[in-house]
Amino acid sequence: MAETGPFRSPASAVRLSGRLLCWSLAAAMASAAVDAFLGPPVRWWGVVWPLPWWLTGVTALAWSVLRAREKADRPPPHDSVRGDWERAA
Repeated sequence: MAETGPFRSPASAVRLSGRLLCWSLAAAMASAAVDAFLGPPVRWWGVVWPLPWWLTGVTALAWSVLRAREKADRPPPHDSVRGDWERAA
């Protein structure tokens, strides 16, 4: 029986982490814009607005590790010479 869920294959984990990276970057830019233009006077804002930037860094690292593992596990194409595949990687 096929597995279900977001982590059914390494490719889906890479895709999910890539989407999370894009959304966290969008949230980080939105929070920076709010901070730059509105400058909310509440005390907790100084702690909250950098959180999406931290999440962006963490997800970028996770995506790069997952993508490197995905590329390392992929077999070379059948119609090419092994040396060409290693040189391209």
